[in-house]
Amino acid sequence: MTHRGSRVLHVGSLSRVEGEGALHLSVSGTAVTSARLQIYEPPRFFEAFLRGRAHTEPPDITARVCGICPVAYQLSACAAIEDACDVEVPDPIRELRRLLYCGEWIESQTLHIYLLHAPDFLGRDGAIDLARTHRADVERGLRLKQAGNAILELLGGRAIHPVNVRVGGFHRAPTRAELQPLAEQLRRAMDDALATVHWAAGFEFPDAHCPYDLLALSEPGRYAIDTGTPTVLTEQSDAVRQFALTDFTDEVVEEQVPHSTALHATLRGRRHLTGSLARFAINRRSLSPIALQAATEAGLSGECRNPFRSILVRAVEVVYAVDEALRVIAAYEPPARPFVEVPPRAGVGHGATEAPRGLLYHRYALAADGTVTDARLVPPTAQNQGAIEEDLRRIAETALAGRATAGVGGAADTGTVDDAALTLLCERAIRNHDPCISCSTHFLDLTVDRAPLP
Repeated sequence: MTHRGSRVLHVGSLSRVEGEGALHLSVSGTAVTSARLQIYEPPRFFEAFLRGRAHTEPPDITARVCGICPVAYQLSACAAIEDACDVEVPDPIRELRRLLYCGEWIESQTLHIYLLHAPDFLGRDGAIDLARTHRADVERGLRLKQAGNAILELLGGRAIHPVNVRVGGFHRAPTRAELQPLAEQLRRAMDDALATVHWAAGFEFPDAHCPYDLLALSEPGRYAIDTGTPTVLTEQSDAVRQFALTDFTDEVVEEQVPHSTALHATLRGRRHLTGSLARFAINRRSLSPIALQAATEAGLSGECRNPFRSILVRAVEVVYAVDEALRVIAAYEPPARPFVEVPPRAGVGHGATEAPRGLLYHRYALAADGTVTDARLVPPTAQNQGAIEEDLRRIAETALAGRATAGVGGAADTGTVDDAALTLLCERAIRNHDPCISCSTHFLDLTVDRAPLP
């Protein structure tokens, strides 16, 4: 709403994001004096629920944190529990886990690209509206998502909240014969994945730049998904800094803020970003040849810090996930047993994986009988909230100053951007990052406070 010279832009329900949040923007002239992403979903108390449970239960309990990325929670939990119990999972089971994670990357990234993000670039209200004008494109996205779901159904037992994952491995491992139809479906999906990169590369991207530290796992020789070392890349230096996973909560510090039920995290006191842009900047040289070629042909020859172009990076990551899934299937030999025993013992364990939205960290403390005495979950959105709010401030100020026209509905003359255009731009900025709001909280309720001009 607008109050004489001052504007309070208030979007009460963010659309096309996972969870429920709102945005409050205070504007004075062309200056944004305050930008707050409000996550108002009530606390979910998962960390409290985990205390007193057996060490075998966190993978199934934490999978309920997210209906889009349950595998991320399951595998981070498994890694932390196995670390606490000093158990290493053999390579064949690790590869099967990577295949399962590829399935989640394909279905989750495709959902974001086609159903949440692409309508912004094509001037549509949402996926249903997009299907009226771009039916073939939406059908391509649904086929891709179906391929990801097929992996989850076969390896996880079902596409939502898989039930076949357990500490130490799987309840049941598939046979080679069971994987062959999946490989045929993935080979067809590769055409759709490459077409998605080409499609997204044709979008118009507003100018924007995020100067934050980037944080992602990295692993020698391959694009980190299911394991790796936390790695930081700053804008000021091409050098990377790594730290041990055991130091994660010393490096990434969370705090409560008054306007959100989710915690805000900083990296040594600095804003940081995790997710596709961070992974690509740190690990792009480890992409498979076909994914790297797709990135190059799409204009992603180096580090990308424009959050609007994150849709393009996600499309490249889908190509990689399809290619990686095919590689794992081609090399697959069923393990002698689908799991290894994980006897309980007293200890503290740390686990981290790359959820589609970014680095997800778990830590568990166990008693000698395996009872969970303490649990800590740090989701990507808690880490990205500070960077998202700063993005909102920068992008809104750029639009208000008339320095950007793309994506502002052609209403970007200095100081004349109306509330509707500004709201749309801010919602786009938030969807660039695909915040998993329920993991920390589908809709933008935007309030703009406009201060009177002097």
